[in-house]
Amino acid sequence: MDTVFNIFKTITDMGATAILPIIITVLGLVFRMKIGNAIKSGLLVGVGFLGLTLVVNLLNSSLKPAVDYYAKIGSGFTIADIGWPAVGAASWVAPFAALAIPLGLIINLALVRLRWTKTLNVDIWNYMHFLIPGALAYFLFHSFWLGLIITLVTSVIALFIGDLIAKRWQDYFGLEGTTCTTIIYTAWGYPVPWLVNKVIDLIPGVNKWNISLDKINKKIGVLGEPVIIGFIVGVILGLITKRPVTEIVPMAIGIAGVMVLMPKVVAVMMDGLSPIGKSAKNFMIKRMGKDADLNIGMDISLGLGDPATITTTVVSIPLVMLFALILPGVHFFPIGLLMSITYISVMSTMASKGNLFRSIVSTVVFCIITFYLAGYVAPGATQMLTSAGVKLDGLATDVTFSTPWNLLIYWIDTLLN
Repeated sequence: MDTVFNIFKTITDMGATAILPIIITVLGLVFRMKIGNAIKSGLLVGVGFLGLTLVVNLLNSSLKPAVDYYAKIGSGFTIADIGWPAVGAASWVAPFAALAIPLGLIINLALVRLRWTKTLNVDIWNYMHFLIPGALAYFLFHSFWLGLIITLVTSVIALFIGDLIAKRWQDYFGLEGTTCTTIIYTAWGYPVPWLVNKVIDLIPGVNKWNISLDKINKKIGVLGEPVIIGFIVGVILGLITKRPVTEIVPMAIGIAGVMVLMPKVVAVMMDGLSPIGKSAKNFMIKRMGKDADLNIGMDISLGLGDPATITTTVVSIPLVMLFALILPGVHFFPIGLLMSITYISVMSTMASKGNLFRSIVSTVVFCIITFYLAGYVAPGATQMLTSAGVKLDGLATDVTFSTPWNLLIYWIDTLLN
């Protein structure tokens, strides 16, 4: 068991940029692609994901002066928001982690073969989102089998939700042959914006507001181009947070750069994924008939190529920080949550079909809900994290603990103790 665990831990420690080329190349060979084409597809996907990582880091570094400004105002919170990287790493300490990936893949392949799902999840990197509730249950209830079962059930649920959102995902983002299997966003980050949109539909007047980058571009010409909008938003954000001009200009240029570069690196990933998708579809048709179909389950970051998503992210971040400061009963300043807003915005934008007003409202509402739910689960989250060896000085939490399934696990534990 230790050997298996070490193998998979070594693989996941390499990061998604190293894992994805290997997985995509192997998939290409399984789907009967020529070895050279399979390797090319794998490398393109890996390079594209590397580009995504670099651009997201550029966004975070560009926004850092504004984040630091609010962080100084927001001192004195009693719970630490440690961010998903630390939580994800802790989840791999669970003793069943080594079994999760191979068993999950076997179940996935069986369900595809039985035609119970059309989603083939290759997003091995994000198995941590299945492991987190399993690890939480394991460390709270001290049950190996309960933790493993919860992990596997969560991985299966991600497949069915991937099926449900596939059409909208492909139609809005233009990502043919793919879907998203990052369950925290598909099963939680999407339903909340969907509900927010339904509520907005009931508000007379407001339900007519339709602000999109395309409409802005048509009305104001070149000033509506993503690169110009990114620069303007950066300048406004710098002025609001009282930054000196020496920080405002780099911030604005950085955000403008993200608006331009993000769609390009996503296009590189799609250059690698498209041949895999076509080969997979042909492979399935030969074995399961003409009505066979298959969608490749991928990371939420594949949706970051949409300019409206990045605009939503940049506008939402200062609003989320502001609400953390003024709302009652908020016990953590959302430092870790801010790193996740980029991905939360993907589902908010998709649910709103690119309507910026609705996307921003949805993202902020989701984050406000997270303030309270993640704070409520903090004692259980802290127990899991400390049991996994994470050194903490007090209570800690993260957006990943705000999901209904983690909330349910912790609530049951409170009832039993």
